[in-house]
Amino acid sequence: MTTLTALARAHAVESGCAQPITTVRHVHVADRPFVCVQLALAGEANAPLAALVGDERERPRLLVVHQPRDRDQRFGFAHRLGQLFQGYIARFPSVVQERVHESTRPVDGPQLWVPNPRSTAFLKLFGRSTRYRSVDGPYPVEETVPRLGRWLTQFVHEAEYPGQSMLLEATTVLAQHWATGQSAVEDAHLPALMAWLRPPDGMNGRAAALAAEDPVTHPPAGPATDPTFDREVLAPAMAAYDAASTPVALRTARERLESALRGQLAPTWDLVWQAIDLMRQLPPGERVVRRWVRDVRSNQTFYARLNDGSPPQPKRDGAVAAARRLSRLERTQANYEAQRAFDDPLVMAEHRLAGNAFVGTVVEVEVDRFAGKARRPLIKVRTDDPVSLVSGTLLDPRRERQKAEILEVEQDAGALIISLELAGGMGNKTKEPPPPRSLPAEGEEVCYSALSDEFKRDGDFPSLEETPWTHGGPPVPVRVTNEDVQEDWS
Repeated sequence: MTTLTALARAHAVESGCAQPITTVRHVHVADRPFVCVQLALAGEANAPLAALVGDERERPRLLVVHQPRDRDQRFGFAHRLGQLFQGYIARFPSVVQERVHESTRPVDGPQLWVPNPRSTAFLKLFGRSTRYRSVDGPYPVEETVPRLGRWLTQFVHEAEYPGQSMLLEATTVLAQHWATGQSAVEDAHLPALMAWLRPPDGMNGRAAALAAEDPVTHPPAGPATDPTFDREVLAPAMAAYDAASTPVALRTARERLESALRGQLAPTWDLVWQAIDLMRQLPPGERVVRRWVRDVRSNQTFYARLNDGSPPQPKRDGAVAAARRLSRLERTQANYEAQRAFDDPLVMAEHRLAGNAFVGTVVEVEVDRFAGKARRPLIKVRTDDPVSLVSGTLLDPRRERQKAEILEVEQDAGALIISLELAGGMGNKTKEPPPPRSLPAEGEEVCYSALSDEFKRDGDFPSLEETPWTHGGPPVPVRVTNEDVQEDWS
């Protein structure tokens, strides 16, 4: 927890209202997202029980596994979910077209919303449990089942990268933009978190969150169900379904079970859409579109591989693939932190408190200063921020394609005077004055930080075929075996 977030939480406790901790939205919100609220059967590893899914707020589709211990019913559930999700994917020409286009403008692409991180973990296991299934052999399934598993794996894998908007967890996204007067663990409970953000009339956030802890009026957001509901409602309904011996009794038992499960899912469905509404009210950060285009291009690449007959994603990465993935995760994390700070003064304020950035006023500008033939203007900035940066540190301003190097840091009547040498972003003609506004002007307020979102190339990794024997040697191509086909859902 950062210093400003801690202060915001304290203010939320005092005022009884959630406090904003950003000024802009740091994720993309699609025009038509696909929402998936799922429940799993307690005591069974990754056994789907029901789901409320769809991209139409007023017309959700209820999918129910009336007996989750029945293998055929579970794969029937996966088939129906696969039909709906792949139909949703097919609506986006930006994904299903073969050519990958570069763009810096907003593009339309698929986006999946779930209530919380536990739902993402469920989809991860669900994807692994379905992507290796075979359409022929001793345990055949519909073709939509392994395709669904591969799509879910794609979304979950990409969700690990900071700043992505492909798969969004309502509790995580909301907690990144607002601070409540409860703990981070309590923020993972969607009803309690939304109670702080949208308390009923006549109640403050604290009182509304306490009321939201009642599982009868506010069912858990899944995928786990409330034990009392399991014991008093679900178990008798499933027992009646198993005991039904006539078509009329079976239909009655099915309707009873579906009604009970819809009652558990519908409140969470509404809360996820309310979370989407809240996020849409915030203006997007300047660099959000850039990251969203990257997400869409990732889906384009995956769609092409899927149609080319490529094997499913491996259960675990090989040594080289794992190293490349770790490197990309680290670079993405650093870029995301920098982009959030550049887009949002509240986020930048955290780095200013830590001494890794400063805001100040330009008090002197020396334009005609050269290092050899290269123009290297000098500016001096007066700041009251507690700067911990030292001489020789390279800084990024909000001006793109221009770097600054700290030459000297001096004390001046309780403030700091920081001398900066500028490079780049001033045109190519060194003998002519720099273009207007390419340099800070005297009296202008500027912000510099040690953060950077510059593109960095991948490290020097060997090819997959050159994986050394000390790291397992070249990875074996993925082949679906009978063991994979019979693998448990866990």
